[in-house]
Parts: sequence; structure tokens; C-alpha cells
Amino acid sequence: MNLMEEATPLFTNDAVVFGILIGIVALVFATAESKSSFFQKFYRVVPTVLLCYFIPAVFNSFGIISGEQSNLYFVSSRYLLPASLVLFTISIDFKGILKLGPKALTMFLAGTVGIILGGPLALFTVSFFQPELLGGNGPEEIWRGLATIAGSWIGGGANQTAMLEVFGASPSLFAQMIAVDVLVANLWMAFLLYWAGNPEKIDKFFKADNTAIYELRDKIEGFRAGIMKIPTLADTMKIMGIAFGVTAISHLIADILAPYIGENFPNLDQYSLNSTFFWIVVIATTLGLVLSFTKARNLEGAGASRFGSVFLYVLVATIGMQMDLGAVLDNPILFVIGIVWILFHIIIMLVVAWIIKAPFFYVAVGSQANIGGAASAPIVASAFDASLAPVGVLLAVLGYALGTYGAYLSAVMMQWISGL
Repeated sequence: MNLMEEATPLFTNDAVVFGILIGIVALVFATAESKSSFFQKFYRVVPTVLLCYFIPAVFNSFGIISGEQSNLYFVSSRYLLPASLVLFTISIDFKGILKLGPKALTMFLAGTVGIILGGPLALFTVSFFQPELLGGNGPEEIWRGLATIAGSWIGGGANQTAMLEVFGASPSLFAQMIAVDVLVANLWMAFLLYWAGNPEKIDKFFKADNTAIYELRDKIEGFRAGIMKIPTLADTMKIMGIAFGVTAISHLIADILAPYIGENFPNLDQYSLNSTFFWIVVIATTLGLVLSFTKARNLEGAGASRFGSVFLYVLVATIGMQMDLGAVLDNPILFVIGIVWILFHIIIMLVVAWIIKAPFFYVAVGSQANIGGAASAPIVASAFDASLAPVGVLLAVLGYALGTYGAYLSAVMMQWISGL
């Protein structure tokens, strides 16, 4: 049984929960800077971002806090995420991003293909040991529920809902698939965050040319060093004004644009163009890039990206709080399918990366842009370097466009396998 179904969480007040999350993040960073030989050795192995993600997951799993009953993730994803994207992008070298070349797009599409083929392959593989997974009756057929995961892992929530409507999984089956989706995707994200802290070994194995990535990183770091100064209160207020001012504009436009598209162009919902969150992220990133060509870029010297990192780490903690490790006990075989599915996705991406000699950065961000979308792809990208967060957003936007088509194709193949 799911641990979170057994009891009300110990702390339900979001002010208390927020304090706990901030305390966790602060403790992680305080120990990461410790002179203790134990912590110095520990953090050579375990990245700080992974702990900021995993510790809230443990708290959620043991009923101390509850991601399901808290509004903190909604607040972080709608307010702090767009604000952080603005602060990361105002100092970005947009031309440098374009110079990253076609390998980033290739790895993203490899990830999409991995999800499309991984679902049918996982269902076929696991059915050898559990034949009752095939067939079924009406809305309880397993493939119908797996179709919703395909929608989520290629696009996002809107694509997942589209697959639910198209293939008609039962409410109980859909609830189980939500648990599989969240847990498996978050476990994979944890692995990506771990390896993001030490990508050189994988790059060496692939004989990857990561020159463009490091050139972009070094160029941005050089720019920061050249304008660095002790920030005044006025500087900080300017940073907050731009971050949340652009966030406000993004919400304002999205609140008008998304309903308008939904009412007048209902066919565009397959691209998530009727999603308010989609437009918030796209508009915030776009306006941030526009500001990078203005004097606002110099606010990086006063620590703009540092504030962006604070917001992003709060988001990391709230995402971790969504994961319930005890959910695997509800229906273990479904989680086996999810894990096998992810493994096929990983294998396809690694094979393609080896063939084209792509850096692990493209593998990690391309994968998360599919599976995690705009909320978490920037987190994985920034785990390599904060300046690279916009790359994750730009790739995640493609996932929204491909989600319905890819998920539909995957679902049709799973339906065919189920009828064998």
C-alpha cells in the first residue's frame, strides 16, 4: 500500500513545509562547503542537487510532508521557474547556444524514438513473465494506461490527458499509471543529476567533442567575471523587478492566449498550445533572451543567475517532494514495465550518442526534455552549468509539439502487441 494513503502527513501547513525544504537545501549547501574531510569526500561522489531532490522525496515517502497536499510545487513551477529562466537567460550568449549544433536536436529526437519504441518493447518483454498483461477487457487493458505515460514522457500533462481521452483508460488504471509515471521519471532524473556532476568519464568513453559546450560555458563565465561587483540594494531590487515583472507579463499574456487558442483553435490542443503553463515558460524564456541584448545583461554582475539558482533549487526540492518511494508497492509489475521502458529509452539514446559522438550533456538534457518537460529539463541542464538552463527549455518546447503524435504511435503498437 502507498505510504501516503495510510496517514495524514505530519506537517500540512505550507509555511512549515516551505521552511523544511529551505532548511534541507541550506543544510546541503552548508555541508558541501564544510572543511570536514568526510563531507569533502562525500560531495565528490554525490552532487548537491541530487540531495536537494532526494531528501524531500524521503520526507514525502515517510509521511513527514506531502507533495500531493501541498501547493508549493504549483507556486514554484508557476512563479519561481519562469523567474529563474529570466535570470538565467538575460546573461546568455544566444549565438553561442545556436553554435551548439545539430547534435542536441538529434539526441532529443533519439530520446523521443526511445519512448515511442520503449513502451511496446517493455510490454512485450515483461509479458513473457506475466502473460496476463496482454489482452484484458475494455478500459482496464494495460496498454490503454501505458498510452497516457507515453503522452507524458514525450510531451507533458496536456498530451497525457489527450491520450486518456483518445484511448479511454479507466480511472483506477490511470491513477496507477500516474504513480508509475512520477516515480520512474523521477528516479531517472536522479540518475541524470548524479552523472551531471561528473560527465567527463562518459564523454571520454563516447569520444565526444564537447568543445562547443565548454566554450559557451567559459565565455559566459568570462563575461560574469568582467562585470562582477558587490551588489547594492538597488541592484537586487532591479533583479527582482525584472525577474518577477517578466513573470507577471508571461502570466498576463498566457492567461489571454491559452484560453483564446483553446476556444477558437481546439485542434491545436494536441500541441499543448492551449496550456497556460506552456506559454508562461515560452514567453518568460523569450523575453529573457530579448533582454540579453540590452543593458539588463549587466545585472549578471550583481548576481542575477545566483538568484535564479536559488529559485531553481526551491523548485528541485518541491519536485522531489512529489515522489513517493512507497508507491512501488501498489502494483509492482507496472513499475517493472516502466523501468524496462526507461531502459530501452536509455539504450537507444546511448547507442545514438556513441554513433554521433555526442557529449553526455546532450544525452541528459535531450532525455529530460522528453520525460520531464519544461519544469525539469532546465534543472538537469543547469546541473552541468547554470548558464545552460535555456538549452533545456528550448528542447522541452519541441516535446510539446511531438507528444501527441509520438504517444499515439506508441499506443497503437502497444495495442497491437496486446492483441497477440
